[in-house]
Amino acid sequence: MFRKSFWSLLVVLSIVLLAACGSNSSEGKSDSKEKTRTVESAIGSTEIKGSPKRVVTLYQGATDAAVAMGIKPVGVVESWLETPTYKYLRDDLKDVKIVGQETQPNLEEIEKLKPDLIIASKVRHEQIFDQLKEIAPTVATETVFTFKDTVKLMGEALDQQDKSKELLTKWDDRVADFKEKAKKDIKNWPMNVAVVNFRADHARIYQTGFAGSILTELGFEGPKNIKDKKQDIVTLTDKESIPQMNADVIYYFMDDQDKAVEKAYKEWTSHPLWKQLDAVKAKQVHKVDEITWNMAGGIIAANMMLDDIYDRLGIDK
Repeated sequence: MFRKSFWSLLVVLSIVLLAACGSNSSEGKSDSKEKTRTVESAIGSTEIKGSPKRVVTLYQGATDAAVAMGIKPVGVVESWLETPTYKYLRDDLKDVKIVGQETQPNLEEIEKLKPDLIIASKVRHEQIFDQLKEIAPTVATETVFTFKDTVKLMGEALDQQDKSKELLTKWDDRVADFKEKAKKDIKNWPMNVAVVNFRADHARIYQTGFAGSILTELGFEGPKNIKDKKQDIVTLTDKESIPQMNADVIYYFMDDQDKAVEKAYKEWTSHPLWKQLDAVKAKQVHKVDEITWNMAGGIIAANMMLDDIYDRLGIDK
């Protein structure tokens, strides 16, 4: 009788212990899935639970980066041109909800999507940070054109650091390849470069921003006659200022659909001072796509821009 009771008790205890172990194991897996991480960004510290799946991006570069990382956002802001989304991203953003404009996101529409992560930028959204954070955990970059910062931050926020590292490593490898080949193939390397935007009533030279930062990283130097290299945009309102565009190579873009812009462009480029620019004399003036070079602001666009530069300068990829 004693022996029978002993074995019965032993079986019961074994079942209890196995159940407890199984419960602990399940809890461990659950805790792992729902692990809370702290991500630092331009907003400060943000606690994010697990790996977000319902992401809303509030600037173009973040939307581009999401696609590059294989993520389909549930909501994005409208593109500046080619609305509602840029053509190069359109297939990947099919049926994605538009949640207002980059400068004025629609908070009600964002909330309806029940996101678990919002990607914002301080320069655009600082005034609505508190409202965004009430909807979902929110992280932000300082500005909208530093595409590498965007990729790095999104890798941390999405718990996809390996993917973001892979994208940035590939970019760094391409930059190194370009610099090596440019030094070998171009006699007057490093070249001075000017990125020019023709408008109806003035012209602009972009020294920094998206295109400017990429060109600097690639080893280009700025326009020859502009002393303040940190000035973001140099605005030219009269033809006498054309010499400020002087560079070994000029990349320009404009609104082709605007007749006033087309007229202004012809006036700028028919002026005698234009013909004296080094890039004009060397036939190194290239029209480029405004979205790729200025509006998109993401890592996919950066690679498209780099492809363009390889081709324009006749350097093998």
